[in-house]
Amino acid sequence: MRAILAVMGRPSLTRHLLRAKDLADAYYAEPLTVAGLAEAAGLSRSHFCEQFRKAFGESPHAYLLTRRLERAAALLRTTDRTVTEICHAVGLTSVGSFTTSFTRTYGRSPKAYRRSFPPAAVHARVPGCVLRAYGRPRLRTFREEPPRGDGLTSSNTPSNTRSNSEE
Repeated sequence: MRAILAVMGRPSLTRHLLRAKDLADAYYAEPLTVAGLAEAAGLSRSHFCEQFRKAFGESPHAYLLTRRLERAAALLRTTDRTVTEICHAVGLTSVGSFTTSFTRTYGRSPKAYRRSFPPAAVHARVPGCVLRAYGRPRLRTFREEPPRGDGLTSSNTPSNTRSNSEE
């Protein structure tokens, strides 16, 4: 933080840039733009880009793309979602651009990156009781009657008795 203050000199500018950075960190999956981040910081787009680069060492666009690609890498490691679904889930719209950026950053395509990790099913932690409950056969073989949809069983069906009002 002190390095940022030393570069910029104005604490209020630092606060505004950190506000924009926090916005990018929290809402990376939303359709954020550099102009929107500059507006959140209360600066013009060009001044914002210049000051952001001085403070954080990279452009706002590169920072936002890095956050999105980090999240995409985590999703590729831990889920079975398709590359297209992951691309859209992290706020990107072009699968081709996503694949190119991902390959440039991680040195391999999203599919190759996923193949280098164990399948997502290994990460799924399902309690044994749930596995046993859903592993049981649906139809039992002990001559049990299937449940009726009306809530009535053979023992409490209405009888043909006449009520007092009918007499």
